[in-house]
Amino acid sequence: MSNPVICIGASLVDELFHASSEMLLATTNDAVVTKTAGGVSRNIAHQLALLGVPVQLISVFGNDSDGDWLKKVCSDAGVKLDASITRKGLSGKYTGILNVDGSLFSAFLTNAANQLITPEHLEQHKDLLRTASFLLADANISVVTAEWLLAFSGETHIPFILEPVSVPPAKKYKEVNLAGLYMITPNEDELPVLCSEKSFLTQLQVEELLEKGVQNIWLHNGKHGSALYNKEKAITLHAPDIEVVDCTGAGDGSLSGYLLAKHLGKDDLGCLKLAHTLSAEILQVNGAIATHLDQQKLLSLVSKYYPD
Repeated sequence: MSNPVICIGASLVDELFHASSEMLLATTNDAVVTKTAGGVSRNIAHQLALLGVPVQLISVFGNDSDGDWLKKVCSDAGVKLDASITRKGLSGKYTGILNVDGSLFSAFLTNAANQLITPEHLEQHKDLLRTASFLLADANISVVTAEWLLAFSGETHIPFILEPVSVPPAKKYKEVNLAGLYMITPNEDELPVLCSEKSFLTQLQVEELLEKGVQNIWLHNGKHGSALYNKEKAITLHAPDIEVVDCTGAGDGSLSGYLLAKHLGKDDLGCLKLAHTLSAEILQVNGAIATHLDQQKLLSLVSKYYPD
């Protein structure tokens, strides 16, 4: 068996309220609610496992019924939890309010307890971490834990990917020395808060991160697609034209697709095509996971969205 991708970060119960009509402020809005397993790192681990990639998840669960349910969902999908933490208290929850078109209106994050994923905890599981093909963490972990992972990546030469998640957690990393980071994956809102005010254009922001020693910047531009930048080249790829049902997890899905493509030995453009294909499929279903796909089905869909 090939080495696992090790995902580090949040596991959450996602409660999503889908508005039945245009949102109105300061009043009652009709909605339909769905409950799914979520959390950026957990979503990526879950999707990778369904696609046949060996994966470990280092996360935090409550010792409540939600925590038991989340762990069962992970285990049933094939995600291993050898270094995860079960704490006394409630499990983390993400409550999202979605506009009628499926876009995010607002969201709340509670009880995630990511501060329990400490450098000391990771030190205890170094032997497991050394088996990784990739290390991936979401920016909800503490800065000191991310710095430990970056140093560990430098020592072991295991590539480390940091997913900013959203603007508030991304801001934490503005002053952090990210030299040696294999890849960071911001969208157009997260990229500016990772950079100094003097970098007021996208190109300047990308150049700043490259100069700081980040090896790859994968910039997500929503319906306009994405661009992968490094010091040698820039690759852009348009997004498929689809009808969006639910935007939740699309970014997580694209990163899962990228890691699957790396697992299969594809080049950069092939990685982006597979990433966009998986993201497009997730956008067309409720929830953050494309449970209707296995690896072969996903691979066969690339030519649907990107015919040669």
